[in-house]
Amino acid sequence: MALENERCAGREVKGPPLRSQKPTSRTRKNGLLLAAASLIALSVSGCSPAAKRGFLPGYEDGPVTNMTDRITHLWQGSWIAALIVGVLVWGLTIWCIVVYRKKKGDSQLPLQTRYHMPLEILYTIVPIIMIGVLFFYSARDMDAITDTSATPDVNIEVYGKQWSWDFNYLDDDVYDSGQHAVNVGELKGSLGERGTHESFPTLYLPVNETVEFTLVSRDVNHSFWIPAFLDKVDMIPGHTNKWQVKPLREGVYAGKCAELCGDYHSGMLFNVKVVSREEYDAHMAELASEGQTGRLGEELNRYHMYSSTAEGSEN
Repeated sequence: MALENERCAGREVKGPPLRSQKPTSRTRKNGLLLAAASLIALSVSGCSPAAKRGFLPGYEDGPVTNMTDRITHLWQGSWIAALIVGVLVWGLTIWCIVVYRKKKGDSQLPLQTRYHMPLEILYTIVPIIMIGVLFFYSARDMDAITDTSATPDVNIEVYGKQWSWDFNYLDDDVYDSGQHAVNVGELKGSLGERGTHESFPTLYLPVNETVEFTLVSRDVNHSFWIPAFLDKVDMIPGHTNKWQVKPLREGVYAGKCAELCGDYHSGMLFNVKVVSREEYDAHMAELASEGQTGRLGEELNRYHMYSSTAEGSEN
């Protein structure tokens, strides 16, 4: 112990040389296998069918919503900043390992502790500036993404339930309701997009119009997620969330619940169909002709149904 204390104090102490264990051939082999697996994983992810703009989300023929570019730029900026910091940290770490390593023939470790006040101040100020910049851009973009002050063109109420969705088209006084998907892994048909299927409930949205979603849960926590829109909103029992978005690209997109909500969470899927105003109105008329008029409201929530059942049994 005393020998180590004297070494840390910077005094030369004679003693047996410190030796590090050389890497074995097995260690080198494992390292090469790990590096090869990482390269293969990166290559496969780059060739994924979902990568329609290389490593960027979205489509070549334009943004999906009015917030796609803003979210993408925030994502890119965050990654660029993280990579710059990573390269700097890795470079300094490697430099310290090389410069301050124990060289052959040394009988003691290099000096391990040395204070440098300007460097300490730099280490404090630079991270504060970095966090401040990231906070500024994150707060700016999140304010815009979550802003619901605009007057919507379409109002849709979405109820999450175990394990599907109810869609109330409030402006047209019609509704649509779904059942959870069964044997999801065995479904073969699709609507042209990964994660969609004819049997899933379909949410219709008119293109180039601002849609306001009112998001409510009937039972437990859910999360309303349309991956192509690059955004999701939680659905919490007893609390209503609102979200506004303007779809800019017609097409069929996958929707799902992003909150583990019970046994059949994986089957809580839906389609999102962005269509022209004419096709949207035609679908509203179709729902009305099928008798799906009105609104599926709070009376179907689990606690209301339990209360009604309990009251009925008492009577």
